[in-house]
Amino acid sequence: MKTRTRKLAGLLMAVTLTAGMAYNVNAVTLNEAQQKADELEEQKNAAEAEQASLAEKLETILADVQDTQEKLEDKKAEVAEVEEELAQAQIDASNQYESMKVRIKYMYESGGNDMVAVLMDSENMGDFLNKAEYVSKISEYDRNELEKYQETVEKVEQKEEQIQQEYQDLDTLQTELITKQEEVQTLIDSNEAELADIQSQINENADLLQELQAAAEQERRVQEEQNSGGGVVTTPPPGGNVISGNGYFTHPCPGYSYRSSYFGEVRDFDPVPHKGHDYAAPAGTPTYAAAAGKVVIAGYSTSAGNWVVIDHGDGLVTKYMHHSVLYVSAGQYVEKGQQIGGVGTTGYSTGNHLHFQVELNGVAVNPDLYL
Repeated sequence: MKTRTRKLAGLLMAVTLTAGMAYNVNAVTLNEAQQKADELEEQKNAAEAEQASLAEKLETILADVQDTQEKLEDKKAEVAEVEEELAQAQIDASNQYESMKVRIKYMYESGGNDMVAVLMDSENMGDFLNKAEYVSKISEYDRNELEKYQETVEKVEQKEEQIQQEYQDLDTLQTELITKQEEVQTLIDSNEAELADIQSQINENADLLQELQAAAEQERRVQEEQNSGGGVVTTPPPGGNVISGNGYFTHPCPGYSYRSSYFGEVRDFDPVPHKGHDYAAPAGTPTYAAAAGKVVIAGYSTSAGNWVVIDHGDGLVTKYMHHSVLYVSAGQYVEKGQQIGGVGTTGYSTGNHLHFQVELNGVAVNPDLYL
């Protein structure tokens, strides 16, 4: 029975050491990796929604650009047409003006004799009046035609100015639309780069999550095997009690490398102030009972991993978490400095360490008050 128990303890130590190394290398817990996966998925969904919105916006802008281009082409045709009208009106007005100048010049040079002769050759007063009226109408016609062509030229010029302004407005609109198109395309390119980066992070985190899940599953199986063998390993550890320091408590892990977290610290991944001290140490480093008392709990917890809770009386309790192996059992009485386990990284842990917590009447207090 002792041989089997020792083998089981050795197996548990090896597995937890391996799992602890994996956790430590990645410096992240399974829960944290899962939380990051959820956050990355949300970021990806938001980026994809933004991508769809930008694509729709770009499609609308492209349609507006196409519509504006068609209007510009139509407006170009209108400009050409009105310019033709203006040219013809100017030609007609010029021709009418030249014809009128020729008639005026002829009458001036002939001294008006021909016109008088025409009138004098009248057979009677009626004929004379008719010819005089004809001469008057010719002059009036010239004046009216000239005025009419001038009005036409003025109207066509106004029309050309209006169309030119419309063309200019459309050209400005098209320039603005092209600028918007370039801006949206830039945003789309940036969004695609962001999506690629998020997907890369998702892939990396998925690999990490898979590793952590495999480590957790391995640890769970070892725990089941341990439980099936009669509960938590309680093989007495080698050596006697270890007492260090002059405080009421002896140090629970004198072989630690450094204190990785302290009481009251607010860490990035946990908004709740830390309830104890964390002592980083190699896996298997001995942990000791800070003072004499009764072991209330010695077993496995999802968050605390393999942990021990000792009641020292008068409302004073100490808690020791994340062990790789335990050497005590619930109901057992332990002495001050008695080894209770070995450092590990079970439960919610980012690496091999001992979480040491002191409570007075159910409230966590600074362990330094007793060390």
